[in-house]
Order: sequence, then structure tokens, then C-alpha cells
Amino acid sequence: MFSKVLIANRGEIACRIIRTCHALGIKAAVVYSEADSKALHVKMADEAVEIGPPAPRDSYLKTEAILKAAAKVKADAIHPGYGFLSENPAFVAAVEKTDITFIGPSAKVIEQMGDKVAARRLAQEHDVPVIPGTEGVIDDSEAEAAAEEIGYPLMVKAADGGGGMGIRVVADPSELADAIAGARSQAESAFGSSRMYLERRLLDASHVEVQVLADQHGNAVHLFERDCSVQRRNQKVIEETPCPKITPEIREEMTAAAVRLTRGVGYSNAGTVEFLLDQDHEHFYFLEMNTRLQVEHPITEMVTGVDLVELQLRIAAGEELPFGQDEIQLRGAAIEARIYPEDPESLLPTAGRVKTLHEPSGYDVRVDSALYRGYEVLPYYEPLMAKLIVHGKDRDAAIERLGKALDDYVIEGVVTNIPLVSRVLANRRFARGTYATGLLDEMLAQPAGATGKELVAAIALAMAMSHGEAGDAVPTKWKMHGRRAAVVNRLV
Repeated sequence: MFSKVLIANRGEIACRIIRTCHALGIKAAVVYSEADSKALHVKMADEAVEIGPPAPRDSYLKTEAILKAAAKVKADAIHPGYGFLSENPAFVAAVEKTDITFIGPSAKVIEQMGDKVAARRLAQEHDVPVIPGTEGVIDDSEAEAAAEEIGYPLMVKAADGGGGMGIRVVADPSELADAIAGARSQAESAFGSSRMYLERRLLDASHVEVQVLADQHGNAVHLFERDCSVQRRNQKVIEETPCPKITPEIREEMTAAAVRLTRGVGYSNAGTVEFLLDQDHEHFYFLEMNTRLQVEHPITEMVTGVDLVELQLRIAAGEELPFGQDEIQLRGAAIEARIYPEDPESLLPTAGRVKTLHEPSGYDVRVDSALYRGYEVLPYYEPLMAKLIVHGKDRDAAIERLGKALDDYVIEGVVTNIPLVSRVLANRRFARGTYATGLLDEMLAQPAGATGKELVAAIALAMAMSHGEAGDAVPTKWKMHGRRAAVVNRLV
């Protein structure tokens, strides 16, 4: 096993990896930008190295700076987390030229699966169904004819994209040219590549992904699936496992396809094979493979009892998987809510400094966070502030536990999406497990319920009644916050 790991990331994922390293007796070193000098991951690490100015291109995305930091602290391995350089084949290739181990798949595999067009071809070669689309990247001159053959609505997608960027939905031919131009521009800025392809858009589809693990000895398993269909701007907000929409037969087919592809491409370490499930929940199609740890990995840990970061470390160190497929059991249900600094109605980003923080806790409640009182939301990085994860004996129990945990969550000084998450939990389609990727768009197009003076008056009245019933002489700040949140949840 490694003696010291450099974590080439920041925020909640860096803190989460540090915890597992320490649990295994491994020293954890981190890098940080000038803006992150007071960040929690810096405080938690055994060593920390400053690598540059706040902008990611000058710090967290600088291969040379990361490698110099690893050499400085004498790290045995580098863990990339997610985002930044985690799926950058050039970075991984640079690490492979040193005596430092990259905790993840090889540069060759990352390059293959990072090219969405090449990944589609590989999926087809291994008998994994794909969505109808172009067989390769397209030029603008070819787009109109290709789109007519595929049929509308369709999606323009970046061949080298990820994270929901470089994607545009096209409803009819009049929108095609602008969609391609917009997607190309965003992809060029985000990934340095403007290669595009077209793919049919499945209406009322669900986003379902399979967690896979593979070692360097030819062993590969899945750890069941996650439903990630609650999204805004192609970014996930709520994830759950198991998927409430599929039959045991579909689960068997989907997970088998994921493992088949994982083995077929010579994959090693943790990864995720993503699928779209059609509106009838009877057919699934390959979407992409994420060659890294996913943001939502904690819900899989909750239902399997497996520490995915620990297994990433052990696999990278050359160990075999400690279990076979039959030994992995699914226990209950788990849900994760991503906490963003966003207005819950407009979804516009917000800024500020955390003045008050109270994170929920209790049985089967987990918070992965880098927050602390005084934490400042910075404009340079992915805005994810924290993740609230709960487990229950079944889906209903998990939803109830998440709702109560959200009521207990207090973040003052920064406007967050917590009210929106509570609203999703109360949505009938979500409660029934029949929702699709368009759920949030549908919800945001409708009024949230009582607003303005009516809402304020109703909250005040309900809280006053609650105060009288409870018999509190002076309600505490926490009780008042909890009562207000409970009333808001009922009203929206």
C-alpha cells in the first residue's frame, strides 16, 4: 500500500479522500491555489503545497505544477478526485512517465472513453446498445442531412465533452445551426476541442448509471445502479439507488452490459457506465463511461457497505478485488442531494460567506462537505458546496430521512438550493418514482405554491401555533428554523 498520496483536487472530494487515506494509515498531501489557502482540505491534510493563482488553468489544471508538488512531498501516488485533471489523458500519461502511480485507469483507456464517438463504437463492439446517432464527428456542412436522417428532437454533443457541457437540444431544423455553434464554442472553451456529433433525443428518458470496479488481474464487478435523473442544465441535483423504475430483469441486463464493456476495454479502477432508460423503462442505451470516481459515489457506499476510495487505492496498488459479484449485496435505499449556492427558483448562482452552519447528523445520515463558518463561495470553481446522503430500509424511508435532514440543515449567509431539493421530494412524480430528466424543468415552469405575503403570513401563523403547542417560553433559533422549513415544505 502507498505511504503518501497527493490529492490533486479541492473541496468536498479532497476532504473525503483524505479521510479514507487517514483511515488506512496513509499520509495525505494536497495542492491548493492562492484562493484556497484557508480551505478545509488544506487544514485536514498532512502536507499542502501552493500551486498557483486562483484560476484553475493556472493551478488545478497545471500538470507541471501538480507533478512538482507530488515530487516535493515525495508522494507514491496521485488521486485526481473528479473534475479538473481526473479524465485528462495527457495528464495521466505524464504521471505514467514518472515513478508515481495514478489512481485510476490508464491514459489509453481514458482517451478512448473520453472520446464519445469512439466510446459509442466500443460499446457497439461489446454488444451494448447505443442511441441512434452519427457514426462519427460531423462538419457543419453535413449536419442538416445527418439530422434529417436521425430525426428530431435531437442533441448536439461534444465528442470530447463531459459534465453536461457542450450539449444542446434541438427541437427542429431552424435551431440546428445556432445549437451547433453554441455547443462548439462551449466545448472549445471547456475542453479545447470543438468536435461534435449528433444523437437522437429520447423523450421522457431517465439517466441511470452503473458503478463498476475492475482490478489489474482481469476481475470486474458492478455495484448496482444509480438513478440520476433529477438534473438542471444537464447537471445532477439528486441521485438515488436502487433505480425505482427498472425490473430485476432490466437490472441484470444493464449491469451485465456495463461489466462486459468494462472488461472489453481493459479498464482498471472505479468507473461508471451511464445509460439512458426509455420512457417505458423497457430499453436502455449507452450514453458514456466516466473514467473516475463520481460525485454521487456515496449512495453506492451506503447500500453496499463498500468504501470505493479505499478500493481505488488498493486496486492502484496492485491488489485484487476482495470479493466476487455474488458477495456484493444491495441493502435498502440511499439518496444524495447536492447542495449548491443557487437561487432555488431561478437557479442563478449566488455568492457570499457562510455566517452560520449547522449540518444534519444522525443514524444513516452522512454529509460530505468542505464547509465551515466563514467559508466563502468562490467564483473560480465548481459551485458544489456539500452533499447530503441518507440511507433507509427502503425508498420511502430514505426519502423521509432526507426530508428531515434537509429541515435540520442551516446555512446562513449564502442562498442555497435546499428549498428546491425539499420541493422535489414533495413532488408526486418523484415520490412515485416515475420522474424523468425533465422533472426539474417542469417544476420550475410552475409556481412553487404560496408566495410573497401569503407565504410569509402562513409561515408566521403556523410557527406561532407551533410555538403555542410546544409551550416553549423562548423558542431557540434552531427550532424556529426547523418549524419554518417544515411549513415551507408543506406549502410548496
